[in-house]
Amino acid sequence: MAFPSRVQGSGTSGGQTQAIVGDVSASVTATGSVAGDAAAVSAVVTRVATAAAGTGVKIPTAEVGAMMLVRNDGASTLTVYPQTGGTINGTSSDSIAAGKANLFFGTSATAWVSLDGA
Repeated sequence: MAFPSRVQGSGTSGGQTQAIVGDVSASVTATGSVAGDAAAVSAVVTRVATAAAGTGVKIPTAEVGAMMLVRNDGASTLTVYPQTGGTINGTSSDSIAAGKANLFFGTSATAWVSLDGA
């Protein structure tokens, strides 16, 4: 992934830089208890600031080569759901412990795989 300042330093506009590097959503609140009512997120980097027990977020439709990061700074484990018809690691959801982050990689039009980290 590129540093925005380096991309802009080459003369690329702010809008083009965001399209290349990605955007950030820094203060999301997890909602719902199933995929249908989870908070929809779409930023390349998402920080979930509030995650009550049993709540979650729904990530965008997978695309081959897409990458996104979700960090859970909430107090409880966060459930991450794919879009309808999609999977994460071959299942219907993934989880991120409080204080942890996962990287998600799109491997097809319907599949994400996650790299669980710190």
